[in-house]
Amino acid sequence: MLLRIGDKIVNRQKVHQTIDAMLDMRSAGMSQQEVAGKYGVDRTAISRIESLGEIRKGGLIALVGFPIKNCEELANMARQEGVDYCLLLSEKERWNFVQEKSGIELFNQIMEIIAKLRTYDIVIFLGSNMRIRLLETLLDKDVIGVQIGESPIADDKYVNPEDIRTIIRQLKF
Repeated sequence: MLLRIGDKIVNRQKVHQTIDAMLDMRSAGMSQQEVAGKYGVDRTAISRIESLGEIRKGGLIALVGFPIKNCEELANMARQEGVDYCLLLSEKERWNFVQEKSGIELFNQIMEIIAKLRTYDIVIFLGSNMRIRLLETLLDKDVIGVQIGESPIADDKYVNPEDIRTIIRQLKF
């Protein structure tokens, strides 16, 4: 957790905790100036921290996830909320997707899906910790990752549709 930067030793955990506390205060209604005063930094530092994690409201939303136990329930909720693209697979569907294609067909279809996802403003991804990081890298954009387990996940996971609905509504309004 300690990191050497030049002749300084920085406690990475303390930095994360402080930023979390700052964002919690802002979310609770404190002004940037009030939060900055509490931590002895310029107001612009708070503004920059917020900008690092800002996700534009509105825009096109995609929902992707696997292995999901309640795909149909989530897809119905996504349609109700106006999600523009939905790709949810159970473990069985995921294996069928892989096994029914030749190597080149599989590669091409995965590349097409990645290219399509890059056109969306926001991608919500339901998957393992490793897959979330991988998708962020492949899409070269912020991905709203909802971790449903540690990699590798071999069994279908139930995802509460209301949790995802809340995320979608926060992004749209």
